[in-house]
Amino acid sequence: MILPSRRSEFRFLVREMERVLVTGGAGFIGSHLVDRLVGDYEVVVLDDLSGGSLDNLNTHKGSPNFRFTRGSVTDESDVFEAMQEATTVFHFAAQPDVRLSVSNPMKDFEVNVVGSLRVLEAMRRLDVPRILFASSGGTVYGETDVFPTPESTPFRPISNYGAAKGAVEMYLSSYASLYGIDAVSLRFGNVIGPRSTHGVIYDFYMKLRRDPSKLEVLGDGRQEKAYMYIDDAIDAVLLMAERMGKGYLPVNISSGERLTVRRIAEIVTQEVGASDARIVYTGTERGWAGDVVITDIDISLLKSFGWTRRTPIEDGVRKYVRWLVRTLGPV
Repeated sequence: MILPSRRSEFRFLVREMERVLVTGGAGFIGSHLVDRLVGDYEVVVLDDLSGGSLDNLNTHKGSPNFRFTRGSVTDESDVFEAMQEATTVFHFAAQPDVRLSVSNPMKDFEVNVVGSLRVLEAMRRLDVPRILFASSGGTVYGETDVFPTPESTPFRPISNYGAAKGAVEMYLSSYASLYGIDAVSLRFGNVIGPRSTHGVIYDFYMKLRRDPSKLEVLGDGRQEKAYMYIDDAIDAVLLMAERMGKGYLPVNISSGERLTVRRIAEIVTQEVGASDARIVYTGTERGWAGDVVITDIDISLLKSFGWTRRTPIEDGVRKYVRWLVRTLGPV
């Protein structure tokens, strides 16, 4: 199977230049999605810039097919204004920090659950038929004994962030059944790449900038997670938008590869020129409260739609670190 490589081949809407809404479109994954959509579709971005940046959308300034609206998914009027005449919603706006969801669960609930429900309610009232939702493959499953973990695995989240993502998925299922909204839940592994400003690789880079002689690693380094490079992730999103059918469908989105935190630390220190840095582990099994020690999601369903990986994950880590060095400066 050959995955389409040109965005013109991802024509998943009925007519050219139909309008799509990307919530969180100034953020990491959302902005890369916008890059691939603008030119073939009229794209509206709704983002409150709490985590995203207009710099991520600079190349689209002045484009007749692009409109940015500063606003929040938690504000009903902002959502309704941005969604006018849209035919597909890519819902990527979120509070993305698992650790923040532990310290401030109500903030996490307000953005990730209430904000998502406002999006679904606007869709119901405006007759918008389709949504693709950025969920989380690691955190909704939580700690499971089934590896790789298929979509049929019951939710057992151990973080408030995972609980919120799981709650939204239940609403996607009910809205599909009650109101005929077609929904795909994209259960992402850890997506890495340019424009990302959170996560273990970014944290390691920032720590080494402060002190290139030492790298503190939260946990024992044996935590092992499913990772995916951003280009492969966007390929998967667009493929699912093209192939989605009626009703509600959850799909694991990852590369099929895992990396340990220990290996990531080794790669990062090599790439920033700090191979002699002393790596110090805090020694606990989890890096923080709510950290899932092992994630390995089954991507058989995604591959059955025709998706193939283009970037081996260690190559992806190196590409991301090199971008950080070019963009933010050397260690």
